[in-house]
Amino acid sequence: MLTAFLFALKITLPNILLMLLGVMMQKKQTINQSFVEIASDMVFNYCLPCLLFFSILKSDIHFAEQVDLIKAGLMVTFGLFFLGELFAYFFVKDSRDKGVFVQGVFRSNMAIMGLATVTNAYGSQGVSIGAVYMGLLTIVYNVLSVISLSRNDNNSQGVVKKAITMTKKIGQNPLIIALVSAFAYKLLQLPMPPEFIIKTGELLAAVALPLALICAGATLDIKSMLNMTGVSMQASIGRIIVAPIIAVVVGVLMQLSPIQMGVMFIMVTSPVAAASYVMARSMGGNEILAANILGFTTVFSMFSLAIGMALLRHFGLA
Repeated sequence: MLTAFLFALKITLPNILLMLLGVMMQKKQTINQSFVEIASDMVFNYCLPCLLFFSILKSDIHFAEQVDLIKAGLMVTFGLFFLGELFAYFFVKDSRDKGVFVQGVFRSNMAIMGLATVTNAYGSQGVSIGAVYMGLLTIVYNVLSVISLSRNDNNSQGVVKKAITMTKKIGQNPLIIALVSAFAYKLLQLPMPPEFIIKTGELLAAVALPLALICAGATLDIKSMLNMTGVSMQASIGRIIVAPIIAVVVGVLMQLSPIQMGVMFIMVTSPVAAASYVMARSMGGNEILAANILGFTTVFSMFSLAIGMALLRHFGLA
């Protein structure tokens, strides 16, 4: 148990420190909200797409071998999405909070935290499995996020116009474009881009997580984050406690192999993705709430991850 906890701490601590740096820089007025807005747009439109595109491009992907895992991942994701939407409908009052809450429940940080943890837990075999899961589910995450966050815009439109607007937003989302392009590139078996293109993309990708976390830290409202009755706490409970339990139940029902169960549990139990804050901000959601959920789950998901993996390994499930 201690080993699993120390491992989770090693993966999580740099993210926590970057968010604390953002808090400190905001307190000292080294950065302001104008900087946060511009930097967040840069991350959303350029850095994160590069991160996702080149993560898929460099991964060894075998779709046919992971059909059961993908089915299980889809069941968990849609289950959390619909449960989140149901809870938000009845208990989250502000429309700007609803989509952010739902995103906080179902959307985990697979591209960074998930894959890093899977690598350390299962090595190259785990990475090849995790890359398939991460790539396909990230597309689903972004589509569902656009759907949930679109409630903030065009409330006066009819159903058909709303559907058309939402479809356009999905098609124009930089993260979805990057992922679809990467999968198409792999399926067509095109040659790798020139080295200077890869290097440029990797440099942009390297900026994504640090800058997103610093911006999120600068937006944090620690008092409301720690408010046990607040929406941020409710979403964090959904991410830290409810999501892992559902993942284990679905994994057992689908009779996943130990390595598949471990990969899915790690991916689902990872903290909220930094992209959730960036997307909430870009689509008119409550960015303070998104930052609070990101901050809380970044700290406390390591406990559920460590305890969950220790229990799964004790019972021979992972």
